[in-house]
Amino acid sequence: MKPIEAVNDFVVKFANVNGSGSASANELFAKSILRMGVPVSPRNIFPSNIQGLPTWYEVRVTERGWLGRRGGIDLMVAMNPQTWDADVKEIEPGGYLFYDNTRPLPASKFRDDINVIGMPLTAICNRTYADARQRQLFKNIMYIGALSLLLGIDPAEIEKLFGEQYKGKEKLLDSNVKALHLGRDYAQEHLPGDFGLHVKRANAVGDRIFVEGNAAAALGCIYGGATVCAWYPITPSSSLAEAFQKYCMKYRVDAGTNPDEPGANKFAVVQAEDEIASIGMVVGAGWNGARAFTTTSGPGISLMNEFIGLAYFAEIPVTIIDVQRGGPSTGMPTRTQQSDVLACAYASHGDTKHVLLFPEDPHECFEFSAQALDLADRLQTPIFVLTDLDIGMNQRLCAPFAWDDARELDRGKVMTAEELEAGKEFGRYKDVDGDGIPWRTYPATHPKRGSFFTRGTSKNPEARYSERGDDYIYNMQRLLKKFDTAKALVPQPVPREAAHKTRHGAIYFGSTSPAMSEAIAALEADGLHLDTLRLRAFPFPDMVADFIAAHDKVFVVEQNRDAQLRSLIVNEFGIDPAKLVPVLHYDGTPITARFIARSISEEIQARNVVRIDSGKTARGQS
Repeated sequence: MKPIEAVNDFVVKFANVNGSGSASANELFAKSILRMGVPVSPRNIFPSNIQGLPTWYEVRVTERGWLGRRGGIDLMVAMNPQTWDADVKEIEPGGYLFYDNTRPLPASKFRDDINVIGMPLTAICNRTYADARQRQLFKNIMYIGALSLLLGIDPAEIEKLFGEQYKGKEKLLDSNVKALHLGRDYAQEHLPGDFGLHVKRANAVGDRIFVEGNAAAALGCIYGGATVCAWYPITPSSSLAEAFQKYCMKYRVDAGTNPDEPGANKFAVVQAEDEIASIGMVVGAGWNGARAFTTTSGPGISLMNEFIGLAYFAEIPVTIIDVQRGGPSTGMPTRTQQSDVLACAYASHGDTKHVLLFPEDPHECFEFSAQALDLADRLQTPIFVLTDLDIGMNQRLCAPFAWDDARELDRGKVMTAEELEAGKEFGRYKDVDGDGIPWRTYPATHPKRGSFFTRGTSKNPEARYSERGDDYIYNMQRLLKKFDTAKALVPQPVPREAAHKTRHGAIYFGSTSPAMSEAIAALEADGLHLDTLRLRAFPFPDMVADFIAAHDKVFVVEQNRDAQLRSLIVNEFGIDPAKLVPVLHYDGTPITARFIARSISEEIQARNVVRIDSGKTARGQS
């Protein structure tokens, strides 16, 4: 089998044991390539236990800038005997296997169609280090050193990263540099010099930044004016709340004061006793006029349902950032899915519909988190930002964050004391502007006017308790009108027209976007053209129905078993389900471009065969 040869276009996967210290070394590998001007897209695949189970780190290297998973592995760095067979199986024919050959393995453990490179990492570590933990940690750095030589990665870039990581800790810096060069020196002397995969300096990164979605969303909440976060730890959202607290310590403390002094901190971050308490605190803060949010995942959404219904019916601004994971129940806590679409769209009992925002990358996590806080105030309702583990916990290249310092927070319809004093009519649940959105007041706005009972039970437009059918219907229809108003306020879909006229379309959203872009390019290279529409929010504007009507078949690509986005589209527009073809990926790993392209190609070809056969039958009968 001819060895794979590629420059700045390959996939490397590291197979390690959780808790071995490999994560920081593997991240170092990805960042060193990035520093050479070549885009990378890493993904950390880790178990939900603390230590001992398998973990993987996959790095897509591509000068073309594709950021989704491609599918297939060109170089497997196999450091875990437990997963050896499965790891070796993943390697592309002609690909490479790098492993620790301190202990010989039988020939049956290898494949004839791959290239095997062994290095006695354990033996080298045992000779060099006496401490067991050092042996474990520096083995990781040594294989990074060897790979840097094989692939042509500039060791100076790795040393710069060491310097940033261990600034002021020269002893750690020196020991890591030593381990790096131990690996390089061994590779120089003993490993093949004609390795087929190579990194060449480029200028393909541009001004893009490299950041996790959770950190981006936290910063978006800061810029969006959030001062309250109540949360309960849950994978994969915990780092979002932690990042928000870190940013608050920088941006929400009075200048020139000690953060420990009373009144110095202009924020409240509360780790509640559970998800129910956390959403209750956020609802209370939103009612009181604060910009507040909680961050959670699917199981937390389930627990929050009653409070979500209260916020919807009492019309209290709340922002909920749902970093989705595999479900149901506790499911796969450290695997990604787009699995909460329906749960969030109709969360709580009774008739409810909620605004959902679907960011595709960290840039939109920043943008949409800030916008969600505006929308919550403007619409006086819960707003969901649906990200997922793939975006939230993996670093990704994206456009730099942008913010207009002249931008003012949209607080919506809040009646002031002056307006009340002047005699302006106030009915807390009354639609006076025709958009379904009533006016509200903050607590203690006026000593005599503008007060109301906040009711989760049925009420009339003046907030007086009422079980009259007419009052209930008025309120429920007004909430629908408000939901319709939201169509023009939420981020609009992004259409893309194919180069050639086509009867096929595709709809997708969120973290599916990077792989989808590459899949469309691959399909077009094979002569299959699709118009596409990336959805960025629910409620769906009318252009979504128009897009579907303009095509014979529309593929709906999503990462869950039950085609939740497709179901939502069918339910909202009353479209014939047969017109929407589901493309579903739900094994817990991020969807790949190869999976999308193959699924759509096979479906189109199958339909063409059926159409041709039907035509022949018709002619025969005639």
